[in-house]
Amino acid sequence: MATSRLRLLLLSISSMLFVSSSYSLSEPQTLLKFKASLTNAAKLSWEKNSKPPCDAHRSNWVGVVCMNSSVLGLQLEDMGLSGTINVNALSGFPNLKSLSFMNNSFRGSMPDFRKLKELKSLYLSKNQFSGDIPANAFEGLIKMMKLYLSGNKFTGEVPSSVLDLPKLKEIKLDGNRFSGRIPDFKQTTLQVVNLSNNALEGSIPQSLGKMDATMFSGNKGLCGAPLKTKCDSRPSPTSPVPRPPSSSTRAPPPEPLVPSIWIIMIIFIVGGLVVFSILTVLLMGRRRTETPPTEEAPPPRTQKSETVKLCFLMGERERFDLTVLLKSSAEVLGSGSFGASFKAAIPTGPTMVVKRFQQMNNAGKEEFHAHLKSLGRIRHNNLLPIIAYFYRRDEKLLVTDFLHNGSLAVRLHGHESVGQPPLDWPTRLSIVKGVTKGLEHLYREQPGLVAPHGNLKSSNVLLDDSLHPLLTDYSLTPIINQETAQQHMLAYKSPEFIKTRRITKKTDVWSLGLLILEILTAKPPENYRGNDDDQDLAMWVRSIVGDDPEDHASKIDVILDKDMGEIREGDRKVIVDLLEIGLSCCDLDTDKRLDLKEAAERIEGLKVEDDK
Repeated sequence: MATSRLRLLLLSISSMLFVSSSYSLSEPQTLLKFKASLTNAAKLSWEKNSKPPCDAHRSNWVGVVCMNSSVLGLQLEDMGLSGTINVNALSGFPNLKSLSFMNNSFRGSMPDFRKLKELKSLYLSKNQFSGDIPANAFEGLIKMMKLYLSGNKFTGEVPSSVLDLPKLKEIKLDGNRFSGRIPDFKQTTLQVVNLSNNALEGSIPQSLGKMDATMFSGNKGLCGAPLKTKCDSRPSPTSPVPRPPSSSTRAPPPEPLVPSIWIIMIIFIVGGLVVFSILTVLLMGRRRTETPPTEEAPPPRTQKSETVKLCFLMGERERFDLTVLLKSSAEVLGSGSFGASFKAAIPTGPTMVVKRFQQMNNAGKEEFHAHLKSLGRIRHNNLLPIIAYFYRRDEKLLVTDFLHNGSLAVRLHGHESVGQPPLDWPTRLSIVKGVTKGLEHLYREQPGLVAPHGNLKSSNVLLDDSLHPLLTDYSLTPIINQETAQQHMLAYKSPEFIKTRRITKKTDVWSLGLLILEILTAKPPENYRGNDDDQDLAMWVRSIVGDDPEDHASKIDVILDKDMGEIREGDRKVIVDLLEIGLSCCDLDTDKRLDLKEAAERIEGLKVEDDK
């Protein structure tokens, strides 16, 4: 009996040692084990005897994202990788939060990521994955916030386990071959659900009825809000909708109506007039008069008049009533972080943009008017002026000029869809210089604000007919409800706010640095932000080029936007210099981060080859 127990004990110890040893690989060994499952991995210059993958928050290995000297994520994009994603190897990283394999050549079925319980962001877009995704594919991944599967060849129904991801914010399944009905998402955290260009059918769940219509375009069988297609009033069958034939016999999905989520969907005349009519009723149905006593204040209304007046901030501009604006030929430009935007063509005047804000109750009435008047006095060639505004306690409108060239975000991430050429290097440098000058002017004009812009990003940089940049949506922090500001404004995504719950005078500089890196790489910064905002585009760039400036020139080609075209040898050093400025603006330590004056001086000193 004793001998049997001894044998059993030894067997148990042996088993425990075996199991322990299988999970005791070092981080370099684990990465090399993962690399061994890949093919075409020449760009992964991982070596066994090199520096450790992580040094504090800095990465020594290409594509590795680090935090506290451990591997936090992998950003292996645009590398032509194929083979197998070895999830078993990746499970050796206990703190793995983000994985991105976008724009590679992986094929076959969906890998089983359920072992990676800490995973918060998964990006598999633009590969060749195919087949049905098991219903339980995401079971247990309760920390998942972002799931990108766009541009693959997935078939079958949307896996039901996505409904059990309580923190899910963004899910992108567009450009696949999903069929059947859309599941009823109940998560209150959802901000983006892109299901466009599939083979889905049936009514859109009421829970998604307020999403942008572009999220559902390219599915001929879908109906209901927000689409204009009405659903059949007959009772829907209780039996499940049959799946289409296998991918070998089914025709490919229709071409995308809107190839990129960055392209603003335009609804012509009818849809716009309906929205404006509703807004007109809302504004005119109230009997209160709340026009502020400014020097440009319009005359008071008579009892018979239903005219709704705007408060104009630019005395030289032609006056028009809000009702005239709302009755103009209109288009819905889109729905941003704070509300909808409308394009309105005044019959006898210019084309304007009306932005509707419902989350501007942080300041009282008098404070709101005073702040808007202070913004109205700001004039600079790189700042889009606010022409007029409208105030009611629960309804605010800001009116600006319409710029036909749209935003920098569209030109960086969707220029092909709008029929425009990509931005070349001289234009990109000119845009960086203009943005910096506009930011400098804001710092001079709004010294009382900690972050005078507060929401500097490519979608808030508009381009005029000469591709000169104009900043918009600036200096709104004092009047935006704080809860909404913390959820949507970029200043509140900064490392210092995440760490101390405070923004600083260098917060806008961090945003400027991210913008510079986005302009150089054409990578959307939000694709590199994991849960709890513990990573960003700057960390991904550092993981590629390293921290030693002497290495940047030899590695920069990996991260540069290929659409920038051929770079002349005389411009390469300038691009490297701009890269280093961008990274210095993004230093996690605010004491080491550049201040705006130093960043502006260094940027202004950069010249394209022809300028030398």
